[in-house]
Amino acid sequence: MAMKTLTKAGLSLALLAAFSGTPALAAPLANQARSEITHLFDVLEKSGCRFGRNGSWYDGAKARSHLASKYDYISARTTLDSAETFIDLAASRSSLSGQAYEVDCPGAGVRPSAQWLKEELGRYRRQAS
Repeated sequence: MAMKTLTKAGLSLALLAAFSGTPALAAPLANQARSEITHLFDVLEKSGCRFGRNGSWYDGAKARSHLASKYDYISARTTLDSAETFIDLAASRSSLSGQAYEVDCPGAGVRPSAQWLKEELGRYRRQAS
């Protein structure tokens, strides 16, 4: 319980700093951004990759659950303008420790989660157009 409270407090401070004075973020989250974020969750969950967070490794289902919780927390308190904003604010590092998240895929090695997620987002967008 204390860890969740610290995580929420840390995330709240980060969001306040990131969004203060940014009127462009007042627009509702576009359906496109929401579907892109859902796609990223789907792919991560089914990828066979491991997700590194604060020194531990988790399977895709646990990674999805964790990132979806962060998404729910943020989207209940503010409006995101893009999938990239979500990646940068919540899916690239721990709100508690500041440590970067990592993704380890078979045959591809360990990469920062932000890089992995943005590459997948680019593939998704290319296929959609």
